Amino acid sequence: MAYLLKVDVYKIYLYPLGGISKFNMDQNISIIKEFLILIMGPIFQVIAYFLLQSFLPRYIDMIKLYHFGILLFNLLPIFPLDGGKLVNLFLSGFFSFRSSYYLSIFISYLFIILIFIFNKLNLNLLLVVILLFFKVTKEYKNFSYLYEKFLLERLLKEYNFKDTKIINNSKNFYRNKKHLLNINDKYIWEKEFLNKMFKNC
Repeated sequence: MAYLLKVDVYKIYLYPLGGISKFNMDQNISIIKEFLILIMGPIFQVIAYFLLQSFLPRYIDMIKLYHFGILLFNLLPIFPLDGGKLVNLFLSGFFSFRSSYYLSIFISYLFIILIFIFNKLNLNLLLVVILLFFKVTKEYKNFSYLYEKFLLERLLKEYNFKDTKIINNSKNFYRNKKHLLNINDKYIWEKEFLNKMFKNC
């Protein structure tokens, strides 16, 4: 799907129970495009499940256990799992880039806390929860870099956003809109604003 949508796949990790693809993808990529790329992981896993079920009927119980375990885990609304990214994409349709990201981080921490509270002394699950906590914290600390990249892309590249939104500062940029900024009762387009902002950095 990434190749079809002309998104650069620069690394693929293969593991016994699945794989992870890494992309050179703009922060401003269309929400629909990112959704299609993201959802293909779970869809392919479902397809693989039915294929394995057909070719290895003797191991159906083990296949089912691994399939549903991995699928449900991956769809938890926790960064950097696919479920967390899907939540962020959904929120991006309604909130600014910054707000949707921080809301996604908050939801991630909330679910980690809930899993920790309801964990019935399962050591493996506890280790996974600790790992996820550190991953979410890393995502949180990395936000400043991601946001600067998000803004710089908007300055240096041309995106064909249909909707325009009036905002009053750079913290309110939306992912799927172009912006007209109201600065001291004067209106300027985002390119001009960003050009001045990065020149002053």
